[in-house]
Amino acid sequence: MRMLFEPEDEEFDAAAEMLASRVEEWAREHGEGADADAFVVQSALDYRHRGTVDGRLGLWRAAHVEGVLLDWLPRTLTVLPGQPLPDGPGSLLALLRYFDAFGLADPRGDGLTALESAVSSASGEFGARMADRTRWGPAKFWAVTAAEQGVDIMNQAAMARFAERARRGEVPYDREALDAIMTRHMTAGPAQGERAEPQLPVTLPEEDVLRERAAAVPLIGQLAGLAGWAGSEGRDLTKTDRPRLADARDLVRVLDTGDPVEQVRTSAELPRVNLLFAWAKQARLIRVAKGRVYAVAKARPVLADPLALWERAFEAFFELRGPLLGGPDGYDATSMLFDVYQDVLPDILNTLYSLPYPMPWPRLRDSVHLAYRMSFTLGEAPEREQRAWLLDADHDLRHVLDVLERLGAITREQGMADPVFLDTALDEPPAGPQLPTGMPAELAQLLGSLPAVPDPSATARAKELRAELASSPVELIRLTDLGTRAVRRRLIAQGRSAPLVGELTHAPAAGLLGVLAQEYDPEHAEAELAAWTAAHDSPGHARRLLLEAVRTTPFRTRAAALLDTLATALPDGTELLRSLRGDPDLAPTALTVLSQRGALDHEDLTDTEAALMVAESLLQLLDLGGEQALLEALLVQGRAEAETAIGAALASAHPDRAGLEALRHLADGPLRAKAAQLVRQNATGTRARRSTTKKRKRRR
Repeated sequence: MRMLFEPEDEEFDAAAEMLASRVEEWAREHGEGADADAFVVQSALDYRHRGTVDGRLGLWRAAHVEGVLLDWLPRTLTVLPGQPLPDGPGSLLALLRYFDAFGLADPRGDGLTALESAVSSASGEFGARMADRTRWGPAKFWAVTAAEQGVDIMNQAAMARFAERARRGEVPYDREALDAIMTRHMTAGPAQGERAEPQLPVTLPEEDVLRERAAAVPLIGQLAGLAGWAGSEGRDLTKTDRPRLADARDLVRVLDTGDPVEQVRTSAELPRVNLLFAWAKQARLIRVAKGRVYAVAKARPVLADPLALWERAFEAFFELRGPLLGGPDGYDATSMLFDVYQDVLPDILNTLYSLPYPMPWPRLRDSVHLAYRMSFTLGEAPEREQRAWLLDADHDLRHVLDVLERLGAITREQGMADPVFLDTALDEPPAGPQLPTGMPAELAQLLGSLPAVPDPSATARAKELRAELASSPVELIRLTDLGTRAVRRRLIAQGRSAPLVGELTHAPAAGLLGVLAQEYDPEHAEAELAAWTAAHDSPGHARRLLLEAVRTTPFRTRAAALLDTLATALPDGTELLRSLRGDPDLAPTALTVLSQRGALDHEDLTDTEAALMVAESLLQLLDLGGEQALLEALLVQGRAEAETAIGAALASAHPDRAGLEALRHLADGPLRAKAAQLVRQNATGTRARRSTTKKRKRRR
């Protein structure tokens, strides 16, 4: 059972349906919410898959609980007139408890106790939200409206006639509610969200090391010094709320900003002092009131902690478009970057995040150029003007990078670009809504929402880029550890996945392996597993816990994924798999993983092992697609072969007795019925073909 699917993965719906039915059955058997509704559970899974940016089915926080109960279900779950309101809170609670009981909960989410509290808090408002028509989605609104007027919404023809009457204005409906729905739909967006690109795991130093590095950044000392200069008594400002010239010159000296002070007539002519002043205001280190500037009293704890001050400065940087790019008055745009700064800057930093190689300046520059071309339709201007505009924007982007380097968020050095950037150079013009191959993920996401603009010169530009990257050293840009930590915090705040090696040290074994299986590459998985093992009593004890997690998972496909992940992250992984061939519980999984790795020949299998592998294969198919998918796969080979395979599985010593019972039920009923149906269909088809052949012969 996978807990993360690609947005368009067709296997998700079958997996969610199967999981929802298991949750409903488990809740009924264990008294964990007797009214758990499989359809509501499936809708909650759909919310995590389609309604959030990360798609992680097992990771739940209080915000997700509120999102599904108070927004997603009211928007999407249709309750027809006369039907009882399903128990949304109880069904969600059953899902969360099931995840916790079977090791499917992501350990980076909120704990079960906190989630139960969140469900309790939201449950009181659930009924009112479900009844509030302004909270519905457009599809739900019209479906309920049709049902209220006697239309069978399951009848496509009847719904088509209803829709036509609605278009002609012949259908009465709640206009105020629909207006509110459409306004909300336009402002907040549809219920279904856009999946963000996943990020690779990162490794960071301890917090004390990062604090020392933050303290060593001169700009952080300058911001603290500016707040100290303002003080609690305050300083007088000019009528335009700038430092007086004498004070500004004094700040140049005290803060060592490097601004030239000769022949300066106003403090507005000291760019670094002005940037620091605006930055400190945006970071809430100083405040301006009645012509004076004061240090913010509540900022004292931040000023005393270099790391906290660095993070405050980093967050404020995203709001410094005017002081950075707006010219002397902070408003006149100096280039195209001014208009897209708050969109492009996060995408640039997210693109640099977790990159295994530093980003070459030409590659970053040309990717941002694509954003400009999409946003400003530059193709309507002469080529000479386009180049001038792009050069101005490049100048401003370099200025932004200069300040980020002064902040200690990025480093820049000269060197040859890694060949990976040559392989992904843009060499095809965009066609329709498609985006060029190789674009950094964050910029691709930004551009994906913009209209495509045909650009015949794109191929020529791509060739120029490849030549530039291959011919000589270029500027290479990467995030520092401080920058990586800060960007990661922003990603997590947005609900995105941003794994950090070491964050799973105290996770349950099942949660650890689940995250490693779906979000970690082998190198980082090995490091994470080593940290987890070191945190336990002994390597032997840690390994027993990990194998027990594989042993107790209720899903055959998940057991295989977890064991394969464990074996990959261990130096003796293959030897471990071979040693498990005699384990009564783990042998089928170990044999499957060995076979998938090409480390086991079928000639080496004993008869007992061969039967186990047949059973494991059938049970994994049942896991993946359900009964119908398994039936179709079996009958491709014919009924006799299908019965032989199931017979071998039932005679095996496979430990999943419940799964074998499901196979026995399949053989006793659905398999025979499906086979008979196929025989009848084939017979009907044969008679039809014979009849057609006879008619043709008579015509001849």
